[in-house]
Amino acid sequence: MENQIKPQVSKTSPKDFFLNLLSTVALYMASASFIVLIFQYINIFFQDTLDSNDYSNPLRSAYNAIRFAVSSLIVAFPVYVASLWYMNKEYVKNPEKRNMRIRKWLIYFTLFAAAVIIMGDFVTLIYTFLNGEITTRFILKVITFLVVVGSIFGYYFYDLRKYKAE
Repeated sequence: MENQIKPQVSKTSPKDFFLNLLSTVALYMASASFIVLIFQYINIFFQDTLDSNDYSNPLRSAYNAIRFAVSSLIVAFPVYVASLWYMNKEYVKNPEKRNMRIRKWLIYFTLFAAAVIIMGDFVTLIYTFLNGEITTRFILKVITFLVVVGSIFGYYFYDLRKYKAE
């Protein structure tokens, strides 16, 4: 029988824990901000007069949401990219750090959350379709969710598979 080499699991230091947590929170913040940004542009280009929050100026709330989403993206996305870059640099030096429990827990939680969001997106799509209320605006928002959340799911699923094979 052939002996299989089990990958070494590195001990998690506080630095590793908080760096992985920072990366995950920055990812969630950046993706939510991006979704809000796209949704507001959809709201501007495909206006629904029955769905305005401010009747005196229906675009005011959209522009406020755009400003907040852009502000969040300017902060969160570079933090996410920098934390990933730094962690990948550490993984080159210490490949066993890829097997840290906190990293795997956060990745699996992200995969779980993405799967649940995608399921909810499809439920909403089917429910709305069965209710006869499908609009271009709604379809574009569903597609936005699927692309953003699907990309996150695909990236982390690929990352797990890629390094599991090594």
